[in-house]
Amino acid sequence: MQINGVIIEDTFAEAFGMRGCRLTVTAPSDRWALVAAQAITGFATSVIGCGIEADVEGASPATPDGRPGYDCLFFANSADGLAGTLLNRVGQALMTTVGSACFSGALPEIPEDSADISKFEIGSKLRFFGDGYQASKVIGNIRYWRLPVMDGEFLIEETFSMTRGVGGGNFLMVGPSHAVTLAAAEAAVDAIRHLRGVALPFPGGMVRSGSQVGSRYKFLKASTNILYCPTIRSRVTGSELLEGDNAVLEIVIDGLNEALVGQAMRVGIEAACACGGIRKITAGNYGGKLGKFHFHLHQLLGGDA
Repeated sequence: MQINGVIIEDTFAEAFGMRGCRLTVTAPSDRWALVAAQAITGFATSVIGCGIEADVEGASPATPDGRPGYDCLFFANSADGLAGTLLNRVGQALMTTVGSACFSGALPEIPEDSADISKFEIGSKLRFFGDGYQASKVIGNIRYWRLPVMDGEFLIEETFSMTRGVGGGNFLMVGPSHAVTLAAAEAAVDAIRHLRGVALPFPGGMVRSGSQVGSRYKFLKASTNILYCPTIRSRVTGSELLEGDNAVLEIVIDGLNEALVGQAMRVGIEAACACGGIRKITAGNYGGKLGKFHFHLHQLLGGDA
């Protein structure tokens, strides 16, 4: 299968079940709302080393307090892992940001009565930082906590919502040069960024240091993806790169449901191919033995093998 002269390998991306949630962060100005969003989503590229994966989804179309805000997506391997990590992030990265407030983001991608949605506490635990001077307020059926801080108050919702999501959708772009491959990857990221409900957790939406499971060093759980490293192509048995394949970049996608991840992969691949110049699109999997979600490239793109 080819698109605009780019070979689409007959393979699939293997993804995993995760827990995901959306947080809405606000501040007095767009500048500080973005600072807050970037702070709380920092150091969250991979659960392998960070324990959580996160991304700034984009400007919030509406915020509970009417101020400028950004929606942020977070994904972790377990409900406890997501809740515990977010408690630390909100307390250390968000509450410290000037003028910030934090709310549970809406999840329109998931039916309201879905058993996949569960609640976890953040505001009710962080309230103790107020040293007894904290106060609560109920609006509708939602409780908020007001914690005194040095520039006024930190407002936070008492409970947040999480859902069952999908992590690890991916595709790799193989190109003849770094510049060509990067241009295609940037086009793919720009296209995916228009979608809601998906996160690109790596810097700039892409990763150059793709990994393989395990290593020749027993103390490592993961190591560099030797089959796609062009500088060692001649030294690696079974390298996936041909002569002239000189750069590879990968896009990893987490989503609030399976359909969103598939849509993001399709949109990104089509944008990369339209950019021109790259030689091949492929995807990473583990033979289908580890993750229950399989995104077959030819099926996503509406073609046959």
